[in-house]
Amino acid sequence: MIQTYTRLTVADNSGAKVIRLINVPGSGRRKFASLGDVVVCNVREAAPNSPVRKGDVVRAVIIRQAHEYGRPDGTFISFDDNAAVLILENQLPRGTRIFGPVARELRDRGFMRIISLASEVV
Repeated sequence: MIQTYTRLTVADNSGAKVIRLINVPGSGRRKFASLGDVVVCNVREAAPNSPVRKGDVVRAVIIRQAHEYGRPDGTFISFDDNAAVLILENQLPRGTRIFGPVARELRDRGFMRIISLASEVV
């Protein structure tokens, strides 16, 4: 359950370090985002001399969340942090590397490029 103003760590090498969620697109009544959701974020911290600057509005997909997520088989999964990967308009990641584990739910949502770049899929 990621909501507005939640800070997310960026788990790729796009240049952004910390982003803050601005909006969960799709429905006017939707307040929370979960694993695999595409969200609109604001860059709060960025590495120097990177293509992504502080204050930029970017799109990201959530790959880890600290709140428990129930899977259809009855198991629950939770991570240590809330993390996201910056994506382009065509749903491809901006960076070329993904750091840390990635949830299996991204495969169902069609983010196969992120799954293939990840070192571990949980």
